[in-house]
Amino acid sequence: MSTVRKLLEKLRLIEALHAGAAYEGEREAADSARQRIKEKIRQYEQIDPPIEYRFTLNNGWSRKLLVALLRRYDIRPYRYYRQRYATVMARVSKGFVDNTLWPEFEAIDKELQAHLDAVAERIIKESINADSSEPEEIGILPDTTGG
Repeated sequence: MSTVRKLLEKLRLIEALHAGAAYEGEREAADSARQRIKEKIRQYEQIDPPIEYRFTLNNGWSRKLLVALLRRYDIRPYRYYRQRYATVMARVSKGFVDNTLWPEFEAIDKELQAHLDAVAERIIKESINADSSEPEEIGILPDTTGG
């Protein structure tokens, strides 16, 4: 199985886990998991009305992932005029964010970052230099204040 397929399978399993999948066969049904999560959203909204959330993400891939997850669950991501590109706004219930959306995002983001890091590492080693170790640490910083 290719590394991309392995990653996609891991991501499907993460989604199924956060949707409350009960058995292994159900875990493989990504569409079923998505529908269960959408139902969770409706349930949360009845007891916990949506509020405006501001998510600030430290890299473009994480931002793209969060936007995709929000859209997957029919939640509209947006930004206000002049907000930073790293900011994603959404109206969603606190319970859904705390119990489903954010834990799922973190799990998928962790897998995605590990995969992207491995790909970048391999490309750098194969095309630029095989030694991608950290730079050597030497002494202390020289005084650059002129005094």
